[in-house]
Amino acid sequence: MKTNRKTNNLITESVNPNTIDIDISSTKKIIKLISDEDRKIPKAVYEQRESIEAAIELIYKQSKNGGRIFFVGAGTSGRLGVIEAAECPPTFGTSPSAVQAIIAGGNKAILNSIEGAEDSHTESTDELRKRKLNKNDVVVGIAASSTTPFVLGAINYAKQIKAQAVLITFNPAKKNIADIIISPILGPEAIVGSTRMKAGTATKMILNMITTTVMIKLGKTYKNLMVDVQPKSEKLRNRAKRIVKQLVKTNYRKAQSLLEDSGWDVKTAVVMGKRKMTYLEAKALLSKHGGFLRKALQ
Repeated sequence: MKTNRKTNNLITESVNPNTIDIDISSTKKIIKLISDEDRKIPKAVYEQRESIEAAIELIYKQSKNGGRIFFVGAGTSGRLGVIEAAECPPTFGTSPSAVQAIIAGGNKAILNSIEGAEDSHTESTDELRKRKLNKNDVVVGIAASSTTPFVLGAINYAKQIKAQAVLITFNPAKKNIADIIISPILGPEAIVGSTRMKAGTATKMILNMITTTVMIKLGKTYKNLMVDVQPKSEKLRNRAKRIVKQLVKTNYRKAQSLLEDSGWDVKTAVVMGKRKMTYLEAKALLSKHGGFLRKALQ
């Protein structure tokens, strides 16, 4: 990160007095120092629960109307956005377009550091234009410093076209910079400026809360079961069988048969088994209830 007036006073760039002698500490002591800092994260994130809730409700509302989520970030922040977007289709059965990620430097930056890419105000805007960002969509900018040009460019573009914008940062930010600001104050990093540490961990926690809660509200779970899982691997097929077995109260053999008859759609298989319905009847009932398995079983 470049040294200038914007970054000189950032919490994430300040010196942590607790770890000033970390370079001459024993391995045991270093582990304790890092762990002591990490213990501050859950409390700081929870203190932002109202802002996180507001972001979730906003994204849920837009998603119901066909809106998409765009996670935008550079470096660690961008990579965490990529992880979150990549996990939604297999976990919740979303289309690849529903939750997307844009990282400074493009796909190459996922595996290799391209530090200068974060300084572009226009790269993120150009990418959002290519993906036809519209007023139903939500841009979730992730910038530990709150000053990353790549992220601010995306947020500004979202505001220009009347799309919604959320900023996740770990420094105080101007109130009007985005529609919703989530800004846990974690204190300085154990290694000065290394926001892959506390800021990275907190980012993952917040993204988990946002995507998981939105998907729950969209009917992607039944109780705490992953009923929209896409069983495209042996592990996930076994998970699908366990879910059907548990909900239908049957054996593995019958669960697999129901899944095969349903095209490996867990919700449909459960309705077929519980309500003694044909494939088409089960699909119609789920459609009637907007894909909510709980409603279809009532």
